[in-house]
Amino acid sequence: MTSNNLFRKAIHALSISIVLVAFAGPQLAAAQDGPEVAGAPYKNILVIFLSSSFDSRRYLETEVVKKLTEQGTTAVRSTSMMNTKVPMTKETFLAMVEEIDADAVLITQLADLKTKGTVVDMNPQATYNFRPTWYFNVWSVELTEYVAPPAMNYEHKLSLATQLYSVQAKKAVWAMESNSNIMQAFDKGPDYSIYVKEAGAIVKELRSSDMIAK
Repeated sequence: MTSNNLFRKAIHALSISIVLVAFAGPQLAAAQDGPEVAGAPYKNILVIFLSSSFDSRRYLETEVVKKLTEQGTTAVRSTSMMNTKVPMTKETFLAMVEEIDADAVLITQLADLKTKGTVVDMNPQATYNFRPTWYFNVWSVELTEYVAPPAMNYEHKLSLATQLYSVQAKKAVWAMESNSNIMQAFDKGPDYSIYVKEAGAIVKELRSSDMIAK
């Protein structure tokens, strides 16, 4: 039986959802081994992150693959085998499993996201223009004040769920959830290190659970 047929049931059971994900900083991860682990440790893993943002998918998958490779595990990111026009369907991922002959698939998706915004008042900036007049000790003063609209700081509470599916067992054999608090200041751009930290937490738990070789 081909890998495509073996894995179809597992992908179908996943109930793939398209979600918008913001990423986390330091991880508080809880891992749990699935029953009757088949074929572990896994040596050839397809890495999938389900998100509506292709860039977010590519960033996290790249870091997870990098961490797995450092542990001696072969891994391929789904975004290296598709572009933004390819739909995220079970048929798409099944074709990838068959093409690379994967023995497991690692899937991450959003579990929960709560966001709180705080209004930040912007400091006005003023300029003065002084001119003498024809009158003794009388000056003309012009005041120009620049006031920016209020900005927003955001606090995100994020949970990501990750599952490892065995091609041989045709089911999930391992799962973890990572929880994070993220502070996003209005005057700071995205921090790529959050992808690195998330990937590190996932691969660390995979290794400690003997899902990949040590």
